[in-house]
Amino acid sequence: MNGKERWYRRFVNFIKDVRAELKKVTWPSRSEVYSTTIVVILAMIFFGFYLFLVDALSSTLLTKVKDFLG
Repeated sequence: MNGKERWYRRFVNFIKDVRAELKKVTWPSRSEVYSTTIVVILAMIFFGFYLFLVDALSSTLLTKVKDFLG
């Protein structure tokens, strides 16, 4: 029974520590979250197209080199 009490006390102390740390956090405002979300989505779209173009060009180039050599 003593081990269970220790486990319970450790768990309660952990939850108290978590709550204390969360009070120290500076949470972003709604507008900051919105603007950074838009930036992330636009960056994903840009890099998706960029990687698609690099893949398509390198595939075409490698196919032409393969055809030329073989």
